[in-house]
Amino acid sequence: MSDFVEVKTQDLEGAALDWAVAKATNAPELKISARGTVICTYEIPEGSCWTSFYEPSTDWSQGGPLIEKYGVSLDCIAPLNSWEAFVWGGPSACNGFIAEAETPLIAACRAIVASVLGDTVSVPRELLP
Repeated sequence: MSDFVEVKTQDLEGAALDWAVAKATNAPELKISARGTVICTYEIPEGSCWTSFYEPSTDWSQGGPLIEKYGVSLDCIAPLNSWEAFVWGGPSACNGFIAEAETPLIAACRAIVASVLGDTVSVPRELLP
């Protein structure tokens, strides 16, 4: 059984961020590999299954659809060469969740996690760098 550690959402990266995104988006059947990478298993209609790495913070084919689904707004912060992501939410139309990162996918993933799970997340210790 894995120990869990509280981490600020803005500080999440790598496998820990991918794991938090999977939790926030209700990805099916999460497992952690010996390499510390999050794995998602999907059932195929015929009853067999296939397994793949779930890495939305670095894989546009996984993270890109989440940007659309959650309506993430992305802005490049030019002088800093970093990205800011915004997800609408909260008790009024003026509220939302903002995250910054060195890439648009990482920023978007952090904003999605913050909008669903909050400013801090419990993640398996073995996924932290």
